[in-house]
Amino acid sequence: MTLTELRYLVALARERHFGRAAEACQVSQPTLSAAIKKLEEHLGITLFERRPREVRVTAEAEPIVIQAQRVLEQAEALEAMAQQQKDQLGSPLRIGAIFTVAPYLFPVIVPRMRKAAPEMPLFIEENYTHVLRGKLERGELDAIIVALPFSGGGLVRARMYEESFSVLLPADHAWTKHKAIKPDWLLDETLLLLGEGHCFRDQVLELCPAIESRKSPNLVQIEGGSLETLRHMVASGLGITILPDSALHRGNYDEEVFAVRPFVRPVPARTIALVWRDSFPRPKAIEVVRQAVPREGIGN
Repeated sequence: MTLTELRYLVALARERHFGRAAEACQVSQPTLSAAIKKLEEHLGITLFERRPREVRVTAEAEPIVIQAQRVLEQAEALEAMAQQQKDQLGSPLRIGAIFTVAPYLFPVIVPRMRKAAPEMPLFIEENYTHVLRGKLERGELDAIIVALPFSGGGLVRARMYEESFSVLLPADHAWTKHKAIKPDWLLDETLLLLGEGHCFRDQVLELCPAIESRKSPNLVQIEGGSLETLRHMVASGLGITILPDSALHRGNYDEEVFAVRPFVRPVPARTIALVWRDSFPRPKAIEVVRQAVPREGIGN
């Protein structure tokens, strides 16, 4: 049994297709198939159910795949440890962030990170929280930036910044006569929301649980949308929306088009944190990310 065979095993379990797994491992499909068959013979069990268009991990193989991933992570850690004394900032850093953070945070911190560690290539990704979690746990990402709370064993969480939420209105909206907005007022308006899967959507709904429980006809949900999409819809007069400070201060908000109002106290907010595996062997790289965030936060 070799590390190469274990890599093929994990790749096939992830891709569920011999061709895609072979492509991911940069080998031919016959080479990968032969290695999987050899591994099955060595272990004495069937690792995969072969189907015409898909393969599936057998029940007996599931714990083996999990352990194989751990072995590969430990092997990677050994290699990284061997390089640690040379230069922790000389290898690529793979970092992901949720959709409602990445467009506003990365333009701020990436130039700072490049200045602090010019020899460290950066690979960045935007995705949903649950997708980023899976990639972090599988070692496909080195660190992720998410909103707290964020659960999971074997992970380190470090607060990056906190930002409050505000209401974005059309400039001629009746609420512009108010200095602050009460959450229960949202029930009477067309509220534009992100689609399912966005944690920011859930945080907005927590402001006024009655929105979801009543299934308000004024609730508009934009499947697969972005905060910028919501901003454009507000500009078109289709409703109002809620934005975090980082998004609020990033765009061009013409006073003839938009009006911004805070919530009454206590003002709703979220905490953005950097998360990485406790076994990640490059603490200096993590520190570069943390130091790149301005002390005053992103939205100021």
